[in-house]
Amino acid sequence: MHALANVNGETMPLAEARVPVLDRGFLFGDAVYEVLRVYRGRPWLLDAHFARLGRGLEALRIQGVNLSRLKERMLATIAAGKFQEAVAYVHITRGAAPRKHAFPLNAVPFELLYVQEFNDPYTELRRTGATVITRPDIRWDRCDIKSTNLLGNVLAMQAATEAGAVEALLYLPDGTLTEGAHTSFFAVHDGVLLTRPNSSAILPGTTRDLVLRLAAEVGLPAREQALNRAELPLVSDLFLTGTTSEVLPIIRVDEQTIADGRPGSATRKLQEAFVRAVGAG
Repeated sequence: MHALANVNGETMPLAEARVPVLDRGFLFGDAVYEVLRVYRGRPWLLDAHFARLGRGLEALRIQGVNLSRLKERMLATIAAGKFQEAVAYVHITRGAAPRKHAFPLNAVPFELLYVQEFNDPYTELRRTGATVITRPDIRWDRCDIKSTNLLGNVLAMQAATEAGAVEALLYLPDGTLTEGAHTSFFAVHDGVLLTRPNSSAILPGTTRDLVLRLAAEVGLPAREQALNRAELPLVSDLFLTGTTSEVLPIIRVDEQTIADGRPGSATRKLQEAFVRAVGAG
């Protein structure tokens, strides 16, 4: 199935979509984006993703975007391509203008979305567990904005790829873990589910928020609390969450095996709860 794009309201094959050379997203990373998973033809956690998109637009002071209209375009593009299992990508820039750092006065936001079929690369790893590495967190101080300024994430993910790992967990100079290069992460210690509190240091993950709700449903105590690299040998479970990774168990970090080297029981409960939630729609 060919990927479909919608550029400022015009639907076309993704291969035909074009971005102006003077677009500020292209030149400066002056843009925000979202990635949604489509299950059985329906975008998952649609309202949560668009709420975060709206917060990002507000934080960057990009004005003039009609999010309701953008949702309609996404749904129409999914329907036009008859997509069932897919990912939908939304990307909004401040628009095209002569290259100057300060905001242009009359730029019109550039609105791009596309939908493409998704072949899940994590299916087997959700069963067996995966390996990650740790890397210093060198990103900017507003990681709560889902902007396209991702060079720190790109470098960390390249290091993970070269190490044969699925992700890089990022840490501050004192060893405090923040999040993955493109995921949130959780640990279980003494029977309590831990994840770093939301702040400007991490992206407020939509799947992260869902997992916290699911933990309450399955009776798993949870606490928003930072974890240090030195505490990794003490945890019974470690897993990633994300739009495409869902709930992905981690069994090895760098040279450290997590617990007994198998996905933990709490992770399994949350995986099952996630599948039920998706099934319920």
